Amino acid sequence: MRECFEPALETMDRRELAQVQLERLQATLNRVARNVPLYRRRFAERDIDPEAFADLADVRRLPFTTKADLREAYPYGLFAVPLREVVRLHASSGTSGKPVVVGYTRNDIKTWSRLVARILVAAGANRDDLVQIALGYGLFTGGIGFHYGAEALGAAVIPASSGGTRRQVAIMQDYRTTVFVATPSYALYLADTLAAMDVNVNALSLRFGLFGAETWTEAMRAAIEDRLKLTATDNYGLSEIMGPGVAGECQMKAGMHVSEDHFLIEIVHPVTGEPLPDGEEGELVITTLTKEAFPMIRFRTGDITRILPEPCACGRTMRRIGRIVGRSDDMLIVRGVNVFPSRVESLLLEAEGVTPNYRIVLTRSGALDEALVEVEPTEELLFDRVAEHQVLVDRIERRFASELGVGIAVRLVEPGSLARNVRGKTIRVVDQRGLGKDA
Repeated sequence: MRECFEPALETMDRRELAQVQLERLQATLNRVARNVPLYRRRFAERDIDPEAFADLADVRRLPFTTKADLREAYPYGLFAVPLREVVRLHASSGTSGKPVVVGYTRNDIKTWSRLVARILVAAGANRDDLVQIALGYGLFTGGIGFHYGAEALGAAVIPASSGGTRRQVAIMQDYRTTVFVATPSYALYLADTLAAMDVNVNALSLRFGLFGAETWTEAMRAAIEDRLKLTATDNYGLSEIMGPGVAGECQMKAGMHVSEDHFLIEIVHPVTGEPLPDGEEGELVITTLTKEAFPMIRFRTGDITRILPEPCACGRTMRRIGRIVGRSDDMLIVRGVNVFPSRVESLLLEAEGVTPNYRIVLTRSGALDEALVEVEPTEELLFDRVAEHQVLVDRIERRFASELGVGIAVRLVEPGSLARNVRGKTIRVVDQRGLGKDA
């Protein structure tokens, strides 16, 4: 049995866990029915009585909560407690409209801190570590969430925040950082900076790295572990639910353990909303079970993953979710198969010889959809023989067919030739079927 921060809870018998979840669900439903007008109205429309919930499966009767609901309730419309009981406010970035404002009571902050401490310990950290947090502080939940979790663990916190990479390197050297918290892409950028500064990575004190906040691949994990000489684990959180600490990998690196005593998870079909069985990929839906200030009922996260029900070798009994492979709001349907551009990008990142610059072109031949991925080769590949180009294309096409479940053609294009939008970003999807829109 690997070490746990709260062993009695993290290894709870699943029958006992189900009873805890049910009791907490009933309490949460009663709280929102009393205090949140949106839920009170929707429960009345569906003739839902919170007292009548006697089985966790009944959660499927409850209405979904969407990001649109949260934005319409801006700023405090979904709070379940008076503002005088709120001790912290955070907010999402608001890139698709108004930001989502979330609140925390004093108990919420304590719970949040303990749950982040859980994933730190699962990743290998302990109270003797020095945790360098290279995530943004402020309204974003990432930096301060890990900060409080590390303090709850008893570790020393280095609140380096984001950016200032050479300063991050100096801190890492001088303070003898042992745990590094960042996005995976920033970890690779830091590795580039270390190489440019001619720093001997083996002379650093790094042991563990906790990464998240964006999709990444096993190839990126391998690169981070090789270049930073640490053990890298995947983590999941979102501001609407709590922030970091919702789920995280243990040292088995076989999926992220969800703190199911605090979050009830479901996987639903991204289009129909119908429940999907364990192991099948779909949209993650989360109901909070202990949040006081900002409880969420069946929140549609938009994140695509699957539940991994098999027991983990670490001894924790909480179910795990797989790596986040994409977003439901960027899903394409090609010949009846759900295809996520972010998943295409992940597979391209694993392929040597091409850059992450790509474009998906969708057309229709008769009644059948055709998909083509145009991708820019690396500079090294440009000077290889044409035969080598075809070998690479064939290899990527086989990988697409195997991983995505649908045939997608690949074509190499001149570097810099892919169209950009007004913000300078490559246009990822061109749908010429008359069914969608360019993105």
